[in-house]
Amino acid sequence: MRRMGWTAAIFMCFTLILSACGTKNAESVVKDLDKVVSNMESYQGSGTMTLHTGQQPLEYQVEVSYQKPSFYRIKLTNEAKDITQIVLRNDEGVFVLTPKLNKVFRFQSDWPQNQGQVYLYQTLIQSILVDGSRQFAAEDNAYVFDVMANYNNGTLARQKIWLNKSDLSPMQVEVSDTNAAVMVDVKFDSFKFGPKFEDSVFETEANMKASQSNAEEPDDQETMATPEQNNGGVASQDDEGAVSGDDDAVGNDQNSDDGTGSNPDDDAAASPDDDGVEQGDDASASLEDIDSSPFIAYGPSYLPEGVSQKDMTDIVFGGNKGVMTRFDGIYSYTLIQTQPKDKASSLVPGLMVNVGSSVGEITAGDELQTLTWIYQGNEFKLSSGNLPESEMIKVAQSVLGEIDK
Repeated sequence: MRRMGWTAAIFMCFTLILSACGTKNAESVVKDLDKVVSNMESYQGSGTMTLHTGQQPLEYQVEVSYQKPSFYRIKLTNEAKDITQIVLRNDEGVFVLTPKLNKVFRFQSDWPQNQGQVYLYQTLIQSILVDGSRQFAAEDNAYVFDVMANYNNGTLARQKIWLNKSDLSPMQVEVSDTNAAVMVDVKFDSFKFGPKFEDSVFETEANMKASQSNAEEPDDQETMATPEQNNGGVASQDDEGAVSGDDDAVGNDQNSDDGTGSNPDDDAAASPDDDGVEQGDDASASLEDIDSSPFIAYGPSYLPEGVSQKDMTDIVFGGNKGVMTRFDGIYSYTLIQTQPKDKASSLVPGLMVNVGSSVGEITAGDELQTLTWIYQGNEFKLSSGNLPESEMIKVAQSVLGEIDK
């Protein structure tokens, strides 16, 4: 009996030793990850991204393709809200495609090198490699890292990353705020290293045609917006003047700090007013001159502490009907929403950021900072002279629902 007990004990010791030899620690996994990224030629993945930043979770289907050295294609789709956007990086630059508007925005940007995205493998692995205080755990089929988050958003503090033990591909990502509440969740349903891509996968024109093949053909050719630097460093708007529906001034306070009130002169050429909004040749237009198609106003569900809505005004902006909402308090800012048809708007080089439902760009001038993005076929411009960038992104992420005018 005693002999059998010793035999069992020895067997268990050998089992534990073999098991320990098969389990990697954090350092060895980190070394493997460094090698994977260094030798990686391409990858393709898909999954579901869920945003918990609003009152109701929002889900987006994400498709991401990468080809060394710096070709990217990201497709974000929300079928329920009829949202599809494609972000491309190729030899010609960085593009945001909005097939529904038959519109292409071109950015002067080094994205995504210094602007990480939660669905990009390089971003996830880099956050693991640079965090010396990383936390590590091994589950049945996954290695789990808990590391600091770095997404140009001060509200996102940490993230947990699940990597498949077999090939270190991503399985799931949870990004949390400072209160440990999950704000963004990405679940990958497929991920493959080393796929071969056709050149057309990263070509702008090919992606526009492919995206429109299942929709009604547009009347006009696609519009490409290219960056142009203006004298003041504020986004040039190509005659996109904003006027109120009664042909009066958009804002009642020309010296407001929000940088968006204006008092257009009908006879003046396009020039920035004291608050930074350019007035264009169509400044004398009225809402009656614009088509009568339904316009649905959207507004943010999030307001920074100490801020309240000041007013809302119907406007004509760049020849398109729209609405301008001003907010005041500790921070002052203005949100302009329009439904552009097939007209380009030029943007200066800026920082591309993830606003959840879309990809936007932050441009900064001497006095104003503006975040521009597309949602539900609408173009939004959030401008302020004192709203912090992290708060600006939170406001943009919350513009998800209709508001009463």
